[in-house]
Amino acid sequence: MEAILLVGGRGTRLRPLTISTPKPLLPTAGVSFLSHQLARAHAAGVERIVFATSYRAEMFEAAFGSKAHGLELVYVSEDQPLGTGGAIRNAARALTSGPDDPVLILNGDILSGHDVGAQVALHEETGAAVTLHLTKVDDPSRFGCVPTDDSGRVTAFLEKTSHPVTDQINAGCYVFRRSAIDTIPEDEVVSVERETFPALISSGARVMGHVESEYWLDVGTPEAFVRGSCDLVLGRLASPAMPGEPGERLTLPGATVAPGAIVRGGTTVGRGATVEAGSTVVGSVLLDDAFVAEGATVRDSVLSRGARVGPGAVLDGVILGDGAVVGPGNELRGGLRIWPGIKLPPTAVRFSTDA
Repeated sequence: MEAILLVGGRGTRLRPLTISTPKPLLPTAGVSFLSHQLARAHAAGVERIVFATSYRAEMFEAAFGSKAHGLELVYVSEDQPLGTGGAIRNAARALTSGPDDPVLILNGDILSGHDVGAQVALHEETGAAVTLHLTKVDDPSRFGCVPTDDSGRVTAFLEKTSHPVTDQINAGCYVFRRSAIDTIPEDEVVSVERETFPALISSGARVMGHVESEYWLDVGTPEAFVRGSCDLVLGRLASPAMPGEPGERLTLPGATVAPGAIVRGGTTVGRGATVEAGSTVVGSVLLDDAFVAEGATVRDSVLSRGARVGPGAVLDGVILGDGAVVGPGNELRGGLRIWPGIKLPPTAVRFSTDA
């Protein structure tokens, strides 16, 4: 089975992490986010993947080459962003599948534990043009709302409606019949959510919904990115690509965690990173060569490559770009983002009085 992996987005919601690195290549639980997807795809029976690239396209082939995780990998880039449907159609020129063969479509920002094999089986059993993975959420108004009939056939595709008719949402993993991809116009900006799926449904084509509410997360925001990494480390979602056993923390080779430091909550401590004695790091992602000084507290945060946190500083829900420095005594909270190379002097930002 072949797959198309959509990795062309600029990841603007994750800046400054994505200034130098595309979102799907960000280190997540010790390896690039895509490593988890590739390993799971191979486990589901995929043998060949076409990367649909755009932003920093050259970095994907540099990262994975022509073979990785037991998969053959090829790369197709867009000169201009073509939307989800246009990207699928553009990448399809590299497929070798026959007209009736299933082609798996994966989004490069979704972390999912659903049974891909069961989704493909449903697709083939029903002779569907497309089979969508659907999951149930508490607030479906934030997503594509997808009602189905008693047989599981999709009856409508309501993209981000304020009055959802069901709690089932589009979970971003599709199985297309190869010939259905060919119905998408070439070299045009096309949205599968707003154009392709509604058109197939209105034409009478069989569009099926595979409803499964296993672990699912869109990692497009800093909060979700941190949560996804920590959940993998804690073992809430199994991944064949994990470089260690599940636990309270993942400490990569070359990292130093001093005795007396508290590091837990699914934290990853990257290669060459240092956590000094007396500091506390909970539910966070420390990339390579990051540094947390004595007495500092880091919670639900990301420290990019070479970022440094000074003694006694407090970070809660903060993103530090590459090489950013937070001086002693600072108190940073509430989604604050520090751009690469920025240096905060001691006690420059506080949310409480300076004792």
